[in-house]
Amino acid sequence: MGIISKSRLGEIRDSAEKTKSYHWLSDSVSARSRAKKYGEVSVFLSHKHYELKELEDAIALLSNLGVDVYVDWQDAGMPKTTSGNTATKIKSRIKEKDKFILLATEDAIASKWCNWELGYGDAQKYIDNIAILPVKNNYSDFSGSEYLQIYPYIYESNSAKNEYFVKYPNGDLVNLAKWLKS
Repeated sequence: MGIISKSRLGEIRDSAEKTKSYHWLSDSVSARSRAKKYGEVSVFLSHKHYELKELEDAIALLSNLGVDVYVDWQDAGMPKTTSGNTATKIKSRIKEKDKFILLATEDAIASKWCNWELGYGDAQKYIDNIAILPVKNNYSDFSGSEYLQIYPYIYESNSAKNEYFVKYPNGDLVNLAKWLKS
């Protein structure tokens, strides 16, 4: 199974941009209205804030599959300065979104905020509505952390480019597009 590399994630976004099949940071009022009107699935995407390229790339992958991607710092309702109120609002957003995905880069795994969000996502979404999107550095293996092994994770098929699956800890596989719609 193919853990997605940073460069491969960029290729996925480039392909989506050519087909104009996604909107970068789609959590605007119009995107939320569209999502509700058309029954579009919503995803809370946990990520390391300064990893904008990886974030853009992951949004392209998910949006291309027809979901509305929520990114906390694009939410006008979030406080300007991080505080306890920020945590309360993030908890609310995680709870209201249909799915929770951690963009699991090495830096995100080391982040206190990402781990806190994953813990809350676990409490709200485990096991059918939570997944890890592991992204390895180019030319290296994904090291991750042992605790991530309890979560379903997203990977690209080795035999078919642009075919993605969610693999559960028990070995069950679900096509990513189907998982997102369930």
